Amino acid sequence: MYENKTIAVFGVSADPSKYGYKIFKTLLDKGFRVFGINPKGGQVAGQTVFKELAFLPVKPDVAIMVIPPAALEGAVRQCAAAGVKEIWFQPGAQSAQAHEQAVNAGMEAVDSCFMADNGLW
Repeated sequence: MYENKTIAVFGVSADPSKYGYKIFKTLLDKGFRVFGINPKGGQVAGQTVFKELAFLPVKPDVAIMVIPPAALEGAVRQCAAAGVKEIWFQPGAQSAQAHEQAVNAGMEAVDSCFMADNGLW
């Protein structure tokens, strides 16, 4: 279902023990078109990590949030400005305010694990 979609992962980490790394690396390994977002930028798994969604070379269809709840509202604003259609709030990266903000911006908002729900883990 998501094979032909562009995915942005917020909270990509260079630390292999973190879910931001595990999700990003698994999606890359499975051949998805995926971009990492982290305010620090840099490189992860040989890929450029972008500081903001606006810096991506293409518009993503889907965003996966792997960030602290306090950072969600800013990330949702970035997604709304970029025209993202669907946003997944991973366990631990959820807030009622951010979910409502996403829905009010016209996005499909899902409070669940993208990887488990789509048979990737």
